[in-house]
Amino acid sequence: MVVLDAMEKCANVRLLQTELNDAPGVCMKLRGAIGDIEAAARAAGETASTMHAPLIAHLIPRPSEHARPAYEAEPDFNPLIEQPSVQRPENLMSDQANFAVGLIETQGFTAVFEAIDTALKTAAVEVLAREKLGGGYIAVLIKGDVASVRAAVEAGKTKVEGLGRLVAAHVIPNPSKGVLSLLPK
Repeated sequence: MVVLDAMEKCANVRLLQTELNDAPGVCMKLRGAIGDIEAAARAAGETASTMHAPLIAHLIPRPSEHARPAYEAEPDFNPLIEQPSVQRPENLMSDQANFAVGLIETQGFTAVFEAIDTALKTAAVEVLAREKLGGGYIAVLIKGDVASVRAAVEAGKTKVEGLGRLVAAHVIPNPSKGVLSLLPK
């Protein structure tokens, strides 16, 4: 979500679909003019680099319509992670302005539960979702005003130490349309 937010804020691109893979990782499929896609790919690389996350970006100029069945996956439900592995940006939240989304991802349930409990006790935020990512990885998303989310994520991040492994903790102020579309209603 952090990489998607950076791409959409720097270039005129549109999210077509996300698809979870086995890494755990996500394949984000975007549409836009070639120059915008190139700018979005650069922003994705810079953002992923600051997070020490691997990233592969590839541009396919003017893909053949006959290739659509190969790159556009049908929505599904993965029972192992208890969620769809393919998502399309159809569920746009209406209250886009003036809030932030926070993410805390850990390896270990105890760590993420303690982190979220601490986050909720620190600031006025609400839990949007809990997502199992496979391999013991779990992420929790929270929402609130920017200052509250920053304080809650920082407090939750600190609580993880000694209980599990912190994978990521991020705050996305004023999330982009694509990020909003991936959030639960």
